Amino acid sequence: MHFLPKETPAQPVLDNLFRFLSGIYFSGGFVMAYAALHVKDAGNVIYFLGLMVVFSGIGRLYSRLKVGSAGKYFDSMMIVEILLGLAIIILKWLGK
Repeated sequence: MHFLPKETPAQPVLDNLFRFLSGIYFSGGFVMAYAALHVKDAGNVIYFLGLMVVFSGIGRLYSRLKVGSAGKYFDSMMIVEILLGLAIIILKWLGK
């Protein structure tokens, strides 16, 4: 993490939360852009909301691979976020 002093060891919890929020904000940009361009088709925004949840879980996964586990709680949240995001997308697709 470039904003910490070089002599500071890796902080798994901080890295996990940083990448989680990065995934949220990164995917949020896509949702905002879509909503701005397709106001009348807001029904499909559900897919993008599902992607937001999946990207946040992928951010946690990347953190886990890069600096190690931040603990069982964060690992379980990672799994829940990835599965929940996929469930949102699949349920929306099945409910067309």
